Amino acid sequence: MRKTLVALILVGLSAPTAAEQIGSVATKFKWMGPNDKIVIEVFQDELIPGVACYLSRAKTGGVSGAVGIAEDTSDASLDCVQIGPIDLPDDVRSGKRDGEDVFKKRTSILFKTLQVVRFYDAPRHALVYLSYSDRIIEGSPKNSVTAVAIQPWTKAAAPTQ
Repeated sequence: MRKTLVALILVGLSAPTAAEQIGSVATKFKWMGPNDKIVIEVFQDELIPGVACYLSRAKTGGVSGAVGIAEDTSDASLDCVQIGPIDLPDDVRSGKRDGEDVFKKRTSILFKTLQVVRFYDAPRHALVYLSYSDRIIEGSPKNSVTAVAIQPWTKAAAPTQ
């Protein structure tokens, strides 16, 4: 039992996938520490570089948020877009990698994580991304979904001056 608990703690402390913060807006004033806010981040699907995903999520402020022990709510929204050519690997095209994590962000000190997973919708030739929050004991039904219809990509000509 003790080894299992240590393993769970180490998984919870693992480094989150890198995302670039685009901006944020305050949603609730806090007298001490930073305000509660909504943060907008962007990350790219490492396996499929022609896709960028924009994620907005709640971030708890206050003293506990400033020191990293606050638990963020499960509220998040997701939109992914094609930003370049997409060449699907065979294991994605076949569905073998459906449900694979493409992004993870800890939203509490140990047990809660915001995740984005990818699926491939073969009949519509689209990538589908789902964001959701989970806990080791109890998850949340709050989720967001977006789809990227894979289109042919041509390199635009450089503008003339």
